[in-house]
Amino acid sequence: MEALKGRDLLSLADLSAEEVLFLLDLAAQLKAGKIKPNCPKILGLLFSKASTRTRVSFSAAMYHMGGQVLDLNSSVTQVGRGEPVEDTARVLDRYLDVVAIRTFEQTEVETFANYANIPVINALTDLEHPCQILADLQTVFEEFKQFSGLTLTYLGDGNNIAHSLLLGCALVGLNIRVATPVPYQPLPEIVAKAKKIAGDRTQVDIMTDPKEAVRGTHILYTDVWASMGQESSADDRVPIFMPYQINTELLSLADPAAIVLHCLPAYREKEITHKVMEGSASRIWDQAENRLHSQKALLAAVLGAG
Repeated sequence: MEALKGRDLLSLADLSAEEVLFLLDLAAQLKAGKIKPNCPKILGLLFSKASTRTRVSFSAAMYHMGGQVLDLNSSVTQVGRGEPVEDTARVLDRYLDVVAIRTFEQTEVETFANYANIPVINALTDLEHPCQILADLQTVFEEFKQFSGLTLTYLGDGNNIAHSLLLGCALVGLNIRVATPVPYQPLPEIVAKAKKIAGDRTQVDIMTDPKEAVRGTHILYTDVWASMGQESSADDRVPIFMPYQINTELLSLADPAAIVLHCLPAYREKEITHKVMEGSASRIWDQAENRLHSQKALLAAVLGAG
């Protein structure tokens, strides 16, 4: 889709429903080996947060397409010494073809995009994680061959994953329920945006009762209860979030063909039990693999190689 060439992806709300579906179809074709884009470009990874799947999937995706990757770790660049984002953006804009940024503040990726002409990809902020949700949607479609009529239930902290799931599900017509303790619900402005995108065709529900939320659902999804930067409160959160743990009892309330997703890393016996994670409903490893294919599709599209 030519309209994606040169574009930023700072939020899933930056994309139309048609563009998301195009990326998912492109990812499927890339995964099946039906197309092999030649993209000898340079990707910069500007990561302030630790990363396994995002770092490796972006790097592998670029190498698979014949490109190169520069890992711009903040500890070995001037970014770590406080160089302004706008200065870094204007310099890297002249060296790179695309940059993926993983940081804390959403405003950082927005500022970078304002000062750079190359495509800027949000590889995770405290507000959103759009790249993860592209892989999640790819996994759901692989399993069910459709989005219409399905319901995804997210259980746990109303964090960046919950935010991007709300937007992504609304875009593709996948009903979504987000079940969290009251103080940890997703931001009202994100919920309102998701409901606006969904219109009358898709249900967007914010709930507190985990059993009610999973009843009859087709996809159960969870994430860690304390995100990066919240480690000091991790132990205090356990008793609050334990009712939202995905376990065999909760899974039994879902649709008989329901699948389980987790964006990883997982803390077994906290947000998800070992038995469920290794059970027949788990599609967690397929989901992790799809980070590679969806990232490759996104890079190919914004670089005009798709």
